[in-house]
Amino acid sequence: MSFIIFVAAGFFSGLLGGMGMGGGTVLIPVLTLFCGVNQHVAQAANLISFLPMAAFSLSVHRKHGLIKTDGLLWLILPAVATSALGGLFAMMLPAMLLRKLFGVFLIALSVVTAFAAFPEAGK
Repeated sequence: MSFIIFVAAGFFSGLLGGMGMGGGTVLIPVLTLFCGVNQHVAQAANLISFLPMAAFSLSVHRKHGLIKTDGLLWLILPAVATSALGGLFAMMLPAMLLRKLFGVFLIALSVVTAFAAFPEAGK
């Protein structure tokens, strides 16, 4: 049964990732809540699953001429550095705290998305 849940989680997170929404918003909660996976392992699995999706997306965008390379190095270098530092920091946190912080992140993302969907409500 868990194999089917893993496959479904991968499918739906990949589908959401392909539509522009982070697949981790589905994959991480499914792995932790339904599959009993530790928070650190779930977040690592999400990061690893992102690599082939990013490579595929990059190739599609490049094929359609949608990639601007001006200043790209100045975007990549700090992104790689802060990603590495963030990963090291997350490894040091207890799993329950990391889980709660991820929950707070999902709530904040929901609020921002809700306000973006109804821009006239904020006026």
